[in-house]
Amino acid sequence: MKDNMFLPVTREEMTERGWDRPDFIYVNGDTYVDHPSFGPAIISRVLENAGFRVAMLSQPDYKSADDFKRFGKPRLGFLVSAGNIDSMVAHYTVSKKKRNYDYYSPGGKMGNRPDRAVIVYCNRIREAYGDVPIIIGGLEASLRRFAHYDYWDNKVRRSIFVDSRADILTYGMGENILLRIASLLDKGVPVKKIHDVRGTVYLTTIDDKVHFPRVDTFTYDELKTDKKKYAEAYKIQYLNQDSISGKAVTEIYDGKMLVQNPPMPPLEREELDAVYALPYTRTYHPMYEKDGGVPGIEEVRFSIAHNRGCFGGCNFCALTFHQGRTVRSRSIESCVKEAEQIASMPDFKGYIHDVGGPTANFRGPACEKQLKDGVCLNRKCLAPTPCKNLKADHTEYIELLRAIERVKGVKKVFIRSGIRYDYMLEDKDPTFFRKLVTDHVSGQLKVAPEHICDNVLNMMGKPSVKVYEKFKERYFKYSKECGKEQYIVPYLMSSHPGSTLNDALQIALYLKRNGIRPEQVQDFYPTPGTVSTVMYYTGINPLNGKSVYCTTDYREKQLQRALLQYNRKENHDLIREAIRLCHREELIGMGKECLVPPATYKRSNFPENKRNNVKNNKARFDNNIKKTQMGKRNGKKK
Repeated sequence: MKDNMFLPVTREEMTERGWDRPDFIYVNGDTYVDHPSFGPAIISRVLENAGFRVAMLSQPDYKSADDFKRFGKPRLGFLVSAGNIDSMVAHYTVSKKKRNYDYYSPGGKMGNRPDRAVIVYCNRIREAYGDVPIIIGGLEASLRRFAHYDYWDNKVRRSIFVDSRADILTYGMGENILLRIASLLDKGVPVKKIHDVRGTVYLTTIDDKVHFPRVDTFTYDELKTDKKKYAEAYKIQYLNQDSISGKAVTEIYDGKMLVQNPPMPPLEREELDAVYALPYTRTYHPMYEKDGGVPGIEEVRFSIAHNRGCFGGCNFCALTFHQGRTVRSRSIESCVKEAEQIASMPDFKGYIHDVGGPTANFRGPACEKQLKDGVCLNRKCLAPTPCKNLKADHTEYIELLRAIERVKGVKKVFIRSGIRYDYMLEDKDPTFFRKLVTDHVSGQLKVAPEHICDNVLNMMGKPSVKVYEKFKERYFKYSKECGKEQYIVPYLMSSHPGSTLNDALQIALYLKRNGIRPEQVQDFYPTPGTVSTVMYYTGINPLNGKSVYCTTDYREKQLQRALLQYNRKENHDLIREAIRLCHREELIGMGKECLVPPATYKRSNFPENKRNNVKNNKARFDNNIKKTQMGKRNGKKK
């Protein structure tokens, strides 16, 4: 068999390989993209490399069981994933409206996967083959593995493992987990007996022996009705996501016990290098060409993922629950080899779009202690202030970037993944900061302060706004020194737990003072698996048990969002309403400090001289924000 061939997607392609049937059929809610930025591509190649036959069933027709019989019954079982993101997030906005574009479907067309894709796919497989082994994984399964608050149903749903009737659930990064399961199945071990693999969830009797030290939570009936117990259960889950210190965690469902085994250890550097060296075609299957290709490949086609995991610890991010807080990275040699592959592609124009990952500037564990004892359970590495044991060092990342810059055919290397500026400021050596500004920014650097009120930032697990101000000052200083006019694109979030209407008003005033006009802001989206979602549902911070203000009122959410985009005329009525609710009527008018004009303002109502004054005030306002849409202007364009 030739290298860089796609895995079979039809029975004909399977028989051409001389297979009578596959060992595994991978059912995927996304299109088949054979690129290492896509989980199904990695898992299928890892299994193939281990000698297993894998067929790909991407975006099957889910309205009947027929398409699930395409390859016949697999020898060892079905692998099921909703795709790169949760199917409900893929289909609905935070306001629960249907999206009109799907980045992981041919031509961006919607409707190729069902809502709650994992459950639907598993039900169709059971219709087709009864008790065939089913192993579920990917982001949707991973983040819904326990009883979880579901924003779309506005209730606590059962574990997706229970609802899907699968045999095993895998969570986190699945390479070694699935290799272990595949080996056991290949040896004839019944799938119902596989209870000792790390990184898995299974269902058993209440009196069954658990293979690892365990900690028990509650019954589903308690979790769906008692918010305090729900928050307590989440804290237990959160504190047991480390492969060194984590214990098994249990939940009870109608006399059955759901058991989450401790996490599988993260892949070490040599293992990661081996995964990324597999023969990916690095593109989507040609069967999608007629429909316009797959939009999701464009962001990653010329990008390199050099790390996994994140010790940033943002409360609204599910990485802790999925990839974990321990960081591992690939070798420089491995990344350079991938850069050489990219540079050899016929349509490569010389620009590496990103050398990043969950957080671009992390290359290893936050401190030496993590390697021996695991992550700390009683504090975060960076917030509210950096831990005294934090090892902030960009030396190897600089070396990596320089090595990729030397690859023949590479003109420029950009960094577009998120940068933790608080970590960057902890590095006493400014070399990376200066290099970032000089070599790796395409005019605008995207960073995520998220908010400017420290009480809200604390709820988010983010550092004080003072840290952002310090970073911004140095960014513009270094940009000016290297003769570049560059900007900052600040990511901001409205309606996060802890954020009041007054807090949103403070953001609006901050943005106006600094001449920032955000084109996009993000409403807080309560997705499964995050600390912030637990706050949203329960009104309790699960990490300390304290009450948290959370708005669930749609109108207030509209007002908070409008304040973050104070400059838009279509928001002015909402902003005036918000200002009055905050008893800050002095902010309505044409004065320098005002956010919006009066609702009754019309030019014809003013005498000519007053009209000119209003015009001048407005002109000054416009000049203050002109060309500063993404940040403060510094220096002159060379």
